[in-house]
Amino acid sequence: MIEYWQENGPTLIYETEQHAIMVLTSLGLALLIAMVIVLVFMRKKKWLQGLVYFFSLLYSVPSFAFFAMLLPISGLGMRTAVIVLTVYAEYVLLRSFITGIQEVDPNLVEVARGMGMTHRQVFWRVQLPLALPSVFSGIQVALASTMAMATIAATINAGGLGDLLFEGLQSQQVVPILWGTILTMGLTLVCAGVVQIISWEMTHRWKGQLA
Repeated sequence: MIEYWQENGPTLIYETEQHAIMVLTSLGLALLIAMVIVLVFMRKKKWLQGLVYFFSLLYSVPSFAFFAMLLPISGLGMRTAVIVLTVYAEYVLLRSFITGIQEVDPNLVEVARGMGMTHRQVFWRVQLPLALPSVFSGIQVALASTMAMATIAATINAGGLGDLLFEGLQSQQVVPILWGTILTMGLTLVCAGVVQIISWEMTHRWKGQLA
């Protein structure tokens, strides 16, 4: 294990960085899209449920098949991987957003509207802050699943830690597989810890504004 790191340390670090960029880019795009969808369709429940159903269908598509379908359009590489990972993360994030928003006390929303707040102001100042625990719970789940799924992106030359896993499988060596697994788990824990810190900071800050 140590010898492999000494020989391939820079490559391992580079592949870890690639993996982090691929996952965090996908999560960022999925989070932005989820916020836009909820804000636009929040009053149109049938549309919102329809979109959740649509993304649930996409979520059920095997990742290999999804990659293959997009190859003629976006080609090999990280672009295709980011598109697929964004779609998979979108289903988890969208459901967590909707659940969090629906759990907000309707009386608080009515009070905010009675104070003259617009639809968007109610969303940003009341509903979203109160939905943060559910939202960040969804982010944690999406992070873990996307981090693992990103390893499969190595099959379309997207890079990342999946290269180590497939290298080990092709050469029938355990050490690259172990390093790929350890680094994926370590990267997941680090990112999850950062998300937890951000969650704690934002939740306490927004609770202070609502108080």
